[in-house]
Amino acid sequence: MNIKDEKRTAFVNTRVTPTEKAILTLQAKTEGMSLGDYVRVQLDRPRVRKTKAERQKVIQLVRIGNNLNQLARWANTYKKNAESAQVVLGLLEIEEKLKCL
Repeated sequence: MNIKDEKRTAFVNTRVTPTEKAILTLQAKTEGMSLGDYVRVQLDRPRVRKTKAERQKVIQLVRIGNNLNQLARWANTYKKNAESAQVVLGLLEIEEKLKCL
């Protein structure tokens, strides 16, 4: 049976403040959805940067991206063969390390 074909018979109860409910209701209305549909869609979304460790990883990735951009700009500006080859090798090493994350 497909999940979409499955009947919704179970309840999930949670308490929110009146302000939180108003915000959720407004967000659902903005998206043209019912509150229940909006909450289900939000629950299905991947979590991003919820813990301190996750935020630190994102910060490190942003810093690495900035460094890569600076290296690429430098390599394009100063196209000396030997130096550019070293930069490209460095970029390839960084790319391999990022694949391991």
